[in-house]
Amino acid sequence: MSEAEVKDYEKELLEKIRREEEEFREIRRKYADWNFIEKQPPRIKAALKYYIETGDIRRACKIAKISISVFRKLLREANIPVIV
Repeated sequence: MSEAEVKDYEKELLEKIRREEEEFREIRRKYADWNFIEKQPPRIKAALKYYIETGDIRRACKIAKISISVFRKLLREANIPVIV
Protein backbone atom coordinates (compact mmCIF):
# COMPACT_ATOMS: atom_id res chain seq x y z
CA MET A 1 0.00 0.00 0.00
CA SER A 2 1.17 3.46 -0.79
CA GLU A 3 1.24 6.17 1.85
CA ALA A 4 -1.81 7.82 0.25
CA GLU A 5 -3.73 4.54 0.32
CA VAL A 6 -2.86 4.05 3.98
CA LYS A 7 -4.09 7.56 4.80
CA ASP A 8 -7.33 6.95 2.89
CA TYR A 9 -7.82 3.64 4.69
CA GLU A 10 -7.19 5.27 8.08
CA LYS A 11 -9.62 8.07 7.25
CA GLU A 12 -12.33 5.58 6.22
CA LEU A 13 -11.74 3.49 9.33
CA LEU A 14 -11.98 6.50 11.65
CA GLU A 15 -15.18 7.61 9.94
CA LYS A 16 -16.66 4.12 10.34
CA ILE A 17 -15.78 4.14 14.06
CA ARG A 18 -17.32 7.62 14.47
CA ARG A 19 -20.56 6.49 12.78
CA GLU A 20 -20.75 3.36 14.94
CA GLU A 21 -20.18 5.36 18.13
CA GLU A 22 -22.97 7.75 17.16
CA GLU A 23 -25.28 4.82 16.42
CA PHE A 24 -24.48 3.24 19.81
CA ARG A 25 -25.08 6.57 21.57
CA GLU A 26 -28.49 6.90 19.89
CA ILE A 27 -29.43 3.35 20.95
CA ARG A 28 -28.43 4.06 24.57
CA ARG A 29 -30.41 7.34 24.52
CA LYS A 30 -33.47 5.68 22.99
CA TYR A 31 -33.76 2.83 25.48
CA ALA A 32 -32.72 4.69 28.63
CA ASP A 33 -35.37 5.15 31.32
CA TRP A 34 -34.94 8.90 31.76
CA ASN A 35 -37.41 9.07 34.65
CA PHE A 36 -35.29 6.57 36.58
CA ILE A 37 -32.08 8.43 35.70
CA GLU A 38 -33.42 11.82 36.78
CA LYS A 39 -34.46 10.41 40.18
CA GLN A 40 -30.92 9.26 41.01
CA PRO A 41 -28.49 11.06 43.34
CA PRO A 42 -26.29 13.61 41.50
CA ARG A 43 -23.19 11.39 41.14
CA ILE A 44 -25.18 8.40 39.86
CA LYS A 45 -27.21 10.56 37.49
CA ALA A 46 -24.05 12.18 36.11
CA ALA A 47 -22.38 8.79 35.67
CA LEU A 48 -25.38 7.31 33.86
CA LYS A 49 -25.59 10.29 31.52
CA TYR A 50 -21.84 10.14 30.92
CA TYR A 51 -22.13 6.45 30.06
CA ILE A 52 -25.02 7.08 27.67
CA GLU A 53 -22.97 9.69 25.81
CA THR A 54 -19.61 7.90 25.77
CA GLY A 55 -20.08 4.20 26.51
CA ASP A 56 -17.07 4.44 28.86
CA ILE A 57 -18.13 2.23 31.76
CA ARG A 58 -14.86 2.53 33.69
CA ARG A 59 -14.88 6.31 33.83
CA ALA A 60 -18.62 6.32 34.59
CA CYS A 61 -17.90 4.07 37.59
CA LYS A 62 -15.23 6.49 38.76
CA ILE A 63 -17.68 9.38 38.48
CA ALA A 64 -20.26 7.44 40.51
CA LYS A 65 -17.60 6.06 42.89
CA ILE A 66 -19.05 2.55 42.61
CA SER A 67 -17.84 -0.80 41.27
CA ILE A 68 -18.51 -1.98 37.75
CA SER A 69 -20.82 -4.73 38.99
CA VAL A 70 -22.98 -2.22 40.92
CA PHE A 71 -22.96 0.15 37.95
CA ARG A 72 -24.04 -2.66 35.60
CA LYS A 73 -27.02 -3.30 37.90
CA LEU A 74 -27.92 0.39 37.62
CA LEU A 75 -27.64 0.17 33.83
CA ARG A 76 -30.11 -2.73 33.84
CA GLU A 77 -32.51 -0.82 36.12
CA ALA A 78 -32.24 2.21 33.82
CA ASN A 79 -32.76 0.00 30.71
CA ILE A 80 -29.51 1.27 29.21
CA PRO A 81 -28.09 -1.32 26.82
CA VAL A 82 -24.42 -2.28 27.04
CA ILE A 83 -23.13 -2.38 23.49
CA VAL A 84 -19.78 -4.03 22.83
